[in-house]
Amino acid sequence: MSSPEINESTYINRELSWINFNKRVLELAIEEDTPLIEKLKFSSIFSNNLDEFFMVRVASLKSQIEGGISKKSQDGKSPEEQLIAIRKNLEPILKQQQHNTNHYLKEDFKKKNIYILEYTELNERQRLWIDNYFTNAIFPILTPLAVDPAHPFPFISNLSLNLAAIIVDPESSKEQFSRIKIPRESISRFINIPQELSDKETIKFIAIPIEQVIAYNLSVLFPGMEVKEHSFFRVTRDADLELRDIEADDLMSALEEGLRKRRKGGEVVRLEVSENTPIKILDLLQEGMNIDDQNLYKIEGLLALDELIELTDIDETTLKYEDHQGITHYDLKNSQLREAEDLDLRSNNNFKSIFSIIRRHDLLVHHPYNLFSTSVEELINQAAEDKQVMSIKMTLYRISKDSIIIDALIKAAEKGKQVMALVELKARFDEDNNIQWAKQLEQSGVHVVYGVVGLKTHTKIALIIRKEKNRLRTYFHIGTGNYNSKTSKIYTDIGLFSCQPEIGQDLIELFNYLTGFSKQQGYRKLLVAPVTLRSGLIELIKRELKYAKNGVPGKIIAKMNSLVDPEIIKLLYKASQEGVKIELIIRGMCCLYPQKRGLSENIKVISIVGRFLEHSRIFWFYNNGNPETFIGSADWMRRNLDRRVEAVTPIEDKKIKKELKALLDCYLTENRDSWSMQSNGTYVRNNALDKNKSFSQEKIIKLYKKEEKL
Repeated sequence: MSSPEINESTYINRELSWINFNKRVLELAIEEDTPLIEKLKFSSIFSNNLDEFFMVRVASLKSQIEGGISKKSQDGKSPEEQLIAIRKNLEPILKQQQHNTNHYLKEDFKKKNIYILEYTELNERQRLWIDNYFTNAIFPILTPLAVDPAHPFPFISNLSLNLAAIIVDPESSKEQFSRIKIPRESISRFINIPQELSDKETIKFIAIPIEQVIAYNLSVLFPGMEVKEHSFFRVTRDADLELRDIEADDLMSALEEGLRKRRKGGEVVRLEVSENTPIKILDLLQEGMNIDDQNLYKIEGLLALDELIELTDIDETTLKYEDHQGITHYDLKNSQLREAEDLDLRSNNNFKSIFSIIRRHDLLVHHPYNLFSTSVEELINQAAEDKQVMSIKMTLYRISKDSIIIDALIKAAEKGKQVMALVELKARFDEDNNIQWAKQLEQSGVHVVYGVVGLKTHTKIALIIRKEKNRLRTYFHIGTGNYNSKTSKIYTDIGLFSCQPEIGQDLIELFNYLTGFSKQQGYRKLLVAPVTLRSGLIELIKRELKYAKNGVPGKIIAKMNSLVDPEIIKLLYKASQEGVKIELIIRGMCCLYPQKRGLSENIKVISIVGRFLEHSRIFWFYNNGNPETFIGSADWMRRNLDRRVEAVTPIEDKKIKKELKALLDCYLTENRDSWSMQSNGTYVRNNALDKNKSFSQEKIIKLYKKEEKL
């Protein structure tokens, strides 16, 4: 059977597939069962996702057009056609978000005695208080900028919220345009008004958006002038950093310069304005920033809805998900050095070194269900303290601002251990944070490298070399998520702790490759991009295909964030046509059509979107009744397979393999937080209204707390 062609009828546009994913995020902000404050959180996440989409993907398409590049996408669309399709798909979703968010803020919150007010809704005491607050806390830091022949249109920074006003001189009747940037770094978006100023004793919380306060105090900013009209606007700029394949010595300075440019921003790719913006102001904004109607979005209600995340701090537990606290993995409960300096704990019969536990058998940790602090952080903490540990090597992609792991690496270096950290400076939107960590690590004696020239290092690996009885033993952690304590609470990720010698040797050689002293082309057990991962995955898929051809059942289950790679999709189609049963759990972009007659009838695709961000990658192959399971950091995208350093490890422990298969089966059961992808590329929510059906993530929480089994 010939391989199917990749074209418009077999490949979904990746940009439109991403919009479909973000739409599923928004559905959680709309669903009746989602707690009210959580609805605002999901709406905020939707907006934040969309900002990055415009800054990177839309900006890239616009750059292609401006550069005269007419290369079509895999589904046959030109850059212009993709931009038109993006807008067409986004407009109804944005209207839905605005409508629902306005309803929550104006109606639903009030029923719970929480008030997000406009200035005109304030009573006299509240107005006096807020005007005084403006005079003392806001007015001194505002800078009105006029636009006239002597003052050109000001630069509008990326993602800033702004007020535009038409000011009139009463004596000359001359009109003048002025722009005021709404301060955000030093003042909250929503200003909390004291509850005792309310007319109702039952009120629990009152706030007003800062832009409302400024708008109704414009007369203070322009004394002696008349404020004729005003409105709010926000711009999104191209924020991608264009970097050549430069040497590592120059990379940090080049990135720092690039970040300075990003803070200002590149070309404007989107202008958002209030729905009722006067025509005169709108014309001035579009002319001043050279924005046409295709890149103009009129917003009903508040702009910058990503900042709704502030309101999730409202202390009202009944309007939020039940608080989730992860648990310590049962094998690690007696391994914690609660006081790192108190090594007398080692003499305590209840204390077991984490290394002695890993020596007995492999461990699988699953965040946020298992605590990051008592597993991954504990491993690095103990490695820093343990006198038998000779060396620690780690890759750091996205690091939290208050990283315990960074502190442990510094401590280890200060104790004379050999410590190497690969800090990926090109982790998008984390470059500045990573630069600061890299500098701090270097100053503390840690050997810091920035990776392989031309490749982004995305793999999440930690290697510890420990001297035991006149020999060196390798301990390691290979994970699907970043070494980041903050995201470990909200991303679902898995990690393997092991001391398997062959994988340990693979990791030694991989780190040598990362530091530039190796051109390793093969590994014993690891699948490593860009060297062996693509070919390894293809071989595994082809093996199932071969079994099916010979009348033996073939089956593949794969969980990942995105499936975009055309070559892999083409092979999955072929495997499906030969009878291989393929079940895919894909949170985000999926460019494959499932269950399409004559093409993919044996492929099923679901998406899990819930209170936690599904981030783990698990690959399971039936292998004629002897299943093989892999985990790692790579999605099935060209960038992961060809342009990044990734590591995918086999899982060989039978108990862990069984645990991962049970996890996959749990996701594949029709849960209320799953969507089934249809043969036309759309998604249908599974059992959304069936109260008897559970949410897969809630089910897993109970599993880890031993309340029920999968």
